[in-house]
Amino acid sequence: MIEALLLAAASPAMTALDAERAFIADAQKLGQWTAFRKYAADDAVMFVPQQVNAQAFLKDRADPPVSVYWWPGKSFVSCDGSYAVNTGPWVRQWGKAVGYFTTIWKRQADGSWKWIYDGGDGLETMRAEGGDIKPRVANCAKTPQAPPPKLGLTQGGTSGSGQSADGTLAWRWFVRADGSRTLEVLLWNGSSWDAVLNDDVGPAQ
Repeated sequence: MIEALLLAAASPAMTALDAERAFIADAQKLGQWTAFRKYAADDAVMFVPQQVNAQAFLKDRADPPVSVYWWPGKSFVSCDGSYAVNTGPWVRQWGKAVGYFTTIWKRQADGSWKWIYDGGDGLETMRAEGGDIKPRVANCAKTPQAPPPKLGLTQGGTSGSGQSADGTLAWRWFVRADGSRTLEVLLWNGSSWDAVLNDDVGPAQ
């Protein structure tokens, strides 16, 4: 028992990239929606195309015969390590359909990670991203004293936002009545905000 605890203590902490890769592996092994349920927080949101609670939407949903496959191409992490945003390519049907995903992750009290936002879209051409990527971590110096400016919103939709406890990673999303939506992710660079990600998804077809 003591030896097991010592080994656990010596193991490096799981990162959001580790969690993403475990999520991908489980989607292939356990089934797509089974894995989505396993890694989603109770209050996680996804878009179909309007915002829904992911756990409620995915409950009892049958897994497709072949899971979508995806991999992280970029990762942005708050200074305190409590939140992260991963984005990168996905493929379906062995490349017959391609696109990108964006997942926002929250570290749990036990050190594991759960996703709280899942989005993305199809593309004509796959993004050239991936490999042995390194996360971009927010600057820990002079943490912001105020939240970032609000995303300009139009009427007739719903929105949400969040920010790490130390204020160095922030995001806000907006979905319009026609199903189009925007996600903006901002990372603190020590003196100002960098807009590191802006996902614009067109109207639902």
